[in-house]
Amino acid sequence: MRNVFLLLCMITLFSSCLSGVSGKKANNQTPSTKDDFKVIGYWPGSNKKIDTGSIKQLDQIIYSFLHLKGTKLQVSPEDAVHLEYLVGLKKINPELEVLISLGGWGGCETCSDVFSTESGRMDFAKSVKNIMEKYDAQGIDLDWEYPAIRGYEGHAFKPEDRENFTLLIQDLRNVLGPEAVISFAAGSFKDYLEKSVDWAEVMPLVDHVNLMTYDMFNGGSSTTGHHTSLYPNEYQKNSAHFTINYLDSLGVPKEKMVLGAAFYARVWEEVNDSMNGLYQVGKFKESILYKDIEAYKKNHSGFEYFYDSVAQAPYLYNASEKLFATYDDSSSITSKTKYALDHNLGGIMFWQLSGDNTDGLLDIIDEVIIEHNK
Repeated sequence: MRNVFLLLCMITLFSSCLSGVSGKKANNQTPSTKDDFKVIGYWPGSNKKIDTGSIKQLDQIIYSFLHLKGTKLQVSPEDAVHLEYLVGLKKINPELEVLISLGGWGGCETCSDVFSTESGRMDFAKSVKNIMEKYDAQGIDLDWEYPAIRGYEGHAFKPEDRENFTLLIQDLRNVLGPEAVISFAAGSFKDYLEKSVDWAEVMPLVDHVNLMTYDMFNGGSSTTGHHTSLYPNEYQKNSAHFTINYLDSLGVPKEKMVLGAAFYARVWEEVNDSMNGLYQVGKFKESILYKDIEAYKKNHSGFEYFYDSVAQAPYLYNASEKLFATYDDSSSITSKTKYALDHNLGGIMFWQLSGDNTDGLLDIIDEVIIEHNK
């Protein structure tokens, strides 16, 4: 009996160690309840206050973005105002986690160089800890676009970034401790998935990965397509489903994957009317927030709505002006949220909160979760 007791103690100790590796809980376990399902919104800062309903619907809000100054993460006076505002929202939602974020598109010019040295990584990690303590933030989301592969024009990258990203995560976890939330935003395209991250080494150390399952067709694309497709179709392999299946094949726990949604549209011009503008040559024109789509349609009379039932993705085409738009709407957001819940993913996130409107996409997410939990 004594031997059995000792064995049970060893098992309990081992389980506790596993839990400490990746944050507040053993995230390699399948969520037992939908209370573990997180709704995460990126927020780039605004003078407009976030409505109370949205605050209550969020589990995490990520302030986007802070940037490097030398080897340290820098908080500008404007950033400080926004962070203090976000932390104050906990009076409305005490369970809300506030995260800071590094980088963003065009915001990580020196990341490759800074994170290539141990001193650079440690300076950064310590500065993150200081910011978290000063502003009562719960963690950090890394949005380095991209380690080891070409990202923003002119930004340095090298093959060694992949290993250095792992070392950066290790240093952050060691400095911030097991209770801090550490996540990162990941590209959903083949080059990133294969070359930027050592998934086996990184995932045990982070709470989750925010999958940017959008911008599959973007400002650099000379043809149109679904920029935030849930499923592949005969013309487009890249999709949220493809990304999740690929990571699953590598052993990444599904409960650490957070599905991405887009609260904005991408618009192309000079698009021919074949297939109602879908998968046609075009010239990228602009991005517009979801809340501005209706006004945009009124200003460009002639848009027709279409829905790809295979890809679960909406799009608009204006034949007279040869304009094509791809985005998420209430139907695709419903499908994405159901998908994330049914596949036991860790949650759903979106770029970005200021793009939503009253009775908008975040409300749809909340309604689907409530219905699922009945």
